[in-house]
Amino acid sequence: MKKLLVATALLSTTLLSGCIVAVSDGEVSHHSAWNSTHKENRAKISKLELGSSYQAVTSKFGTPDFNEAVSKDGHTYQVLFFATNRKHSDGQITKDECTPLVFKDDQLIGFGQAAVDNYL
Repeated sequence: MKKLLVATALLSTTLLSGCIVAVSDGEVSHHSAWNSTHKENRAKISKLELGSSYQAVTSKFGTPDFNEAVSKDGHTYQVLFFATNRKHSDGQITKDECTPLVFKDDQLIGFGQAAVDNYL
């Protein structure tokens, strides 16, 4: 019986000694993905031209992280928010991590918080 216990212990140790368990919550790939997206959005914003159409901008950027619209003085203003600067490590995108793009009647009239403050 003693020999059987020793043999079992040796076999178990040998089998388990080569096991490696890797656990990941996806943070590394997630970090890389958002960092890449933010960098791409900043590069796209730096190349924007005022007067660009809403359609032209959204075809380059895709779906915004946030979207707001308001009518004011007979004009339609739309603000698209795209993530450009991560501030929180909570996995959620917030408006303070985005750059706003301001459109008036489907034409880009400005971007950044200064544009929002100036027009709205």
